[in-house]
Amino acid sequence: MDVYLPIANLSVNGLIIVALGALTGVLSGMFGVGGGFLTTPLLIFYGVPPTVAAASSASQVTGASVSGAFAHNRSGGVDHQIGLVMVAGGVLGTGIGAVLFRMFQDLGQIDTVINILYVVLLGGIGAIMARESIQSLNAARRGVPIPARKGRHPPVVAALPGRWRFYRSGLYISPLAPLLLGVATGILTMLMGIGGGFVLVPAMLYILGMSANVVVGTSLFQILFVTMATTMMHALTTKAVDIVLAGLLLLGSVSGAQVGAKLALTTNPVRLRLILAVIVLLIAFRMALGLGWRPDEIYSVAPL
Repeated sequence: MDVYLPIANLSVNGLIIVALGALTGVLSGMFGVGGGFLTTPLLIFYGVPPTVAAASSASQVTGASVSGAFAHNRSGGVDHQIGLVMVAGGVLGTGIGAVLFRMFQDLGQIDTVINILYVVLLGGIGAIMARESIQSLNAARRGVPIPARKGRHPPVVAALPGRWRFYRSGLYISPLAPLLLGVATGILTMLMGIGGGFVLVPAMLYILGMSANVVVGTSLFQILFVTMATTMMHALTTKAVDIVLAGLLLLGSVSGAQVGAKLALTTNPVRLRLILAVIVLLIAFRMALGLGWRPDEIYSVAPL
């Protein structure tokens, strides 16, 4: 079933795009992440231009985050106070990201920048996740507990001025910390089309020191609004959002997420994290190959 993507300016098999969305939906449901960090590389591998893939993935993540954010809100798993601070930072970050996106686009280097960011970010986070998962599995096998981490957050966060009390998260820190984290997430969302959950959740736990019971819900709350702002920013500035592509991805991801959530209930969470780390590292390796591998034909003319 061929479908024409007007912004990407190419025809694709609609069933394959829906299947890609379903795959990322399954992984999202299993691992609790937005899935944008997988959607964009898979679309690039399929032949969709990186700029369109990044912009359209952001809109897909918005739709996929709605139900999760509402579900966590009903169960009290959202810290709205710190979430709104991160949303403010995220919106500011999307503006900065839009300027950077346009600058690299004008230089003709945006596709390369997107690929490099994915290689560095996915490679680094995948390596950290794999190391922690292997340590946890080895400790469980030996029956030796992993030493507790010292302190709730790094000293630089504790030293920031103007502390606020975030009662739902159990924090007494400067609002500058979540604000700057939101800015960084907004820039990455604009440039890479990710929801930011796979970066945001560890950062909220290990940098901000938030309570684990509100981390996922607050992350989804922030992702929902920041990806909305990102989609609007892309539509107004880069004009790279392909609504047909986003709709097909969303169709697959909504159904896939339900399957992934059921699979997650029957699998060891540490093993799940290790599987995700391996997938992330494989994608980073494949994108690194794409950056350095010289094609047989450097120049080619695509058929009309």
